[in-house]
Amino acid sequence: MNTQQRDNSHQLASAPVVVGVDGSDGSDLAVRWAAELSAQRGRRLLIVHGLDLVATQSLLGGYHVIPTSVVETVRARGTKNVAAARRLAHEIAPGVDIATELSDASPSRLLIHLSKTAYLVVLGATGNAGTIAHLGSTLLAVTSHGHGSVVVVRPTDTEGQIRDDGPVVVGIDGSPVGEAAIAAAFAEACDRRTDLIALHSWSEWHFGEFAGPADYPMAEPVLETAENAVLAERLAGWTEKYPDVPVTRKVYRAGPMDRLTEWSKSAQLVVVGSRGRGGFTGLLLGSTSNFLVQHGHCPVMVTRTT
Repeated sequence: MNTQQRDNSHQLASAPVVVGVDGSDGSDLAVRWAAELSAQRGRRLLIVHGLDLVATQSLLGGYHVIPTSVVETVRARGTKNVAAARRLAHEIAPGVDIATELSDASPSRLLIHLSKTAYLVVLGATGNAGTIAHLGSTLLAVTSHGHGSVVVVRPTDTEGQIRDDGPVVVGIDGSPVGEAAIAAAFAEACDRRTDLIALHSWSEWHFGEFAGPADYPMAEPVLETAENAVLAERLAGWTEKYPDVPVTRKVYRAGPMDRLTEWSKSAQLVVVGSRGRGGFTGLLLGSTSNFLVQHGHCPVMVTRTT
């Protein structure tokens, strides 16, 4: 078992829960979730907003110097968003140490930088669309290239509520990325005192990466039995480390995205890995993690090896 669950910096007592805000309904939902988590875990909450002055300069036609009035307007709006988020967080968790940060950088650059030393990074998302434009470049950039764990808070219903019961569900593909997701999922299930559903869909993840290459063609029932055995072996070390976490194994022949999306309707958290490849390929909507942050019905944690 890979015992390196996360980089040590993410586990330091000083590592905060970082939440990015922009004044939207999805942002408010993320603040609520982050504030509650901070209170439960005894973590400092850092509320941040990136002004993205470079983009503002581009919109103004590439002026070398942005007019002072424009900067003041952008900064005033950002200050207002951060202040509102702080008030909301204080209402939810009055005992939590709350700090704020307003940066000239882009939101994605700011959050990716902070993710290096954060306990985890939280972002909000609303709606259920199938395009990159809907979620925006910030969310996709941070989930693809952030360090440690990034949580996209999605509502569980049309009224913008967040489910606080149900199991933690983890998608496992047998790769090092999958191992990081397993580690995070067990830790979350333990902290939340709930069950863990370990899901593996073997036909859409290359069999050789999970159970090793087959020397001869195997009948489907035999292959499924083998996948169940390997999944049990992969989880064994973690069940020993977390003996109080009830684990249910689910092996499906196909459809990891559909299966995980369906489980998100009853889960309080879904955990998946992200390979975080560079360039456009790192943002492909066909990947399981990026599909879930668009279509999930509960908060989705995207983990990366560090």
